[in-house]
Amino acid sequence: MSPALVGNVLVLLVMPFLLTGVINRVKSLWSGRKGPPLFQPAWDVLRLLRKSSVYSTTTTPLFRIAPWVLLVTSLGSALVTPLLGSTPLLSFAFDFVVLAYAWGLGRAALMLAALDTGSSFEGMGAAREATFSALVEPALFLVVGALGLFTRTHTLHQALFLHIDDGASALAWVCAVVALLVVLQTETARMPVDDPTTHLELTMVHEVMVLDHSGPDLAAIQLANSVKLLVGASAIATLLNPLAGAGTALSAGLTVLLSLLVAVVVGTIESLIARLRLQTVPKYVGLAIAAGAIALLATTWRLGGAP
Repeated sequence: MSPALVGNVLVLLVMPFLLTGVINRVKSLWSGRKGPPLFQPAWDVLRLLRKSSVYSTTTTPLFRIAPWVLLVTSLGSALVTPLLGSTPLLSFAFDFVVLAYAWGLGRAALMLAALDTGSSFEGMGAAREATFSALVEPALFLVVGALGLFTRTHTLHQALFLHIDDGASALAWVCAVVALLVVLQTETARMPVDDPTTHLELTMVHEVMVLDHSGPDLAAIQLANSVKLLVGASAIATLLNPLAGAGTALSAGLTVLLSLLVAVVVGTIESLIARLRLQTVPKYVGLAIAAGAIALLATTWRLGGAP
């Protein structure tokens, strides 16, 4: 078994909990509290796994399947992501399409489960989730497509190995980081797009869709959300890592540290910025679309001006 394979598997097992724990600790420190242990999310998942799930008589088997579909699709997206800033566990041409639609399938399953409860309250959350996700998908394709054109590659990890050597590449790099950060916040229900801890009816999105889930089902949802956080943070970290693609221990360690830095930034944003109003969220997500479009324009200008 190669060291790269072992490293990727270890990161996939440990980092989802650690990143979530870092965000929680950063938020606690900003509010003047010590905060929970860094691996408290792992103990929360284990606690839920020991409980029994409770199901409403109005739900169908779809409600029981959806959390595990979400978890499998999240793990599938992690397979094509350079978790250590080098070759991922699985790589093939246009694998970023699999990532985008794996997230989409998991999201659709969770939305259908929310509708399956027969609750208009959860249906409201599903409708809001559908609106936000419809805006995130083009932003993701724009930025990954621009990076792929810039690096002349067809795989996600190679597209993230962007080296800054002129103004156009610097502009594309900045726009890609901004777009991916907004995508991460939206996909993982983080502030200022959503607040996963709120129970205020007027602002709930992700949290309202999982109100009826409990026990192992809720554990699967929480773990899936943490894995998606790892995927987004690793993509940004790989883009920030000047040694990305080297395949060395130094490059891998730097990617992990940068992923933790992304978690610190996310936690700081959540501590300093309030949740946006619902009518403002599409404009904020539109920022990712605009950033991706600018990155694509910068790429087109650079390729058109190349000798």
